[in-house]
Amino acid sequence: MRATRTLPHDPVDSRQFEVAVRRLADSLDFGQRDSVFHGAGMEFVQSRPYVAGDSVKFIDWKVSARLGRLYVKEFKETRQIPLYLLLDSSASMCVTSRPLSKYAWAVRVAAGIGLAAQSSVTPVGLLGCGSRELHVRPTLSRNVVMEWSHQLRRHDFTEATSLAARVRGLAPSLGRRTTVVVLSDLHDPGAIPALQVLAQRHDCIVLHFEDPAERGLPGAGIIRGVESESGRAFVGLGGRRHVDASGWKAELSRFGIDYLHLPTDGPILGRLTHFLRNRGFVGRTAR
Repeated sequence: MRATRTLPHDPVDSRQFEVAVRRLADSLDFGQRDSVFHGAGMEFVQSRPYVAGDSVKFIDWKVSARLGRLYVKEFKETRQIPLYLLLDSSASMCVTSRPLSKYAWAVRVAAGIGLAAQSSVTPVGLLGCGSRELHVRPTLSRNVVMEWSHQLRRHDFTEATSLAARVRGLAPSLGRRTTVVVLSDLHDPGAIPALQVLAQRHDCIVLHFEDPAERGLPGAGIIRGVESESGRAFVGLGGRRHVDASGWKAELSRFGIDYLHLPTDGPILGRLTHFLRNRGFVGRTAR
């Protein structure tokens, strides 16, 4: 197994990282009433006459007082909608011109979303989409979220992308409707077609992270480079956009996939909070 190095684009230590993640989670969850996450709970159905053995904590005192005999409240458990986070850990995510790389931001955002979702009793799973094998089944354990977030902070900068393959592999294992959040720069050309298939049965969200250097380097002229994942050398023009993402939103939206563009030189947290709150997120009605 290859040794990994700590990602230098995330300048904080472990404790500062946890503080940043928890603050992000708090910004996405302003309490049960206003939370953008809606998971499992207990929904009142009806009141019925008390039967010996019923728990006294479920007695409906208002109905009992009105009718002169004991009644208890009946509830049904609302349906849980699991949340899967698919995080692209490929080498291109680490290429950066900013203090925080796309990858560092994606790890923070994934952990923050995971903690915020769990606060509304939504089970959260994780699937790494690089070379390493990292698959965590949906869980309500906040400790598990922090464990995999710290594990993801380590990176050896040579991982190839496996986003499309992981999306295709995940689909058959999802036995019930699931919310899938993809955090990636979408450099895998097969990712969008794979997500379009997944979205036929599941609720899909794409958080597209982009470094400003991907929009071109003004005044750079002709440049030589090496593709970070394949090692392939190339020659290009510095002022030209290296990845054309102009049609991605429309292409994803045609299949009901929600898309958010997150440039790393912009207000990521504000845009993310606004986006999730407006779409209703996990509690969205099934299409």
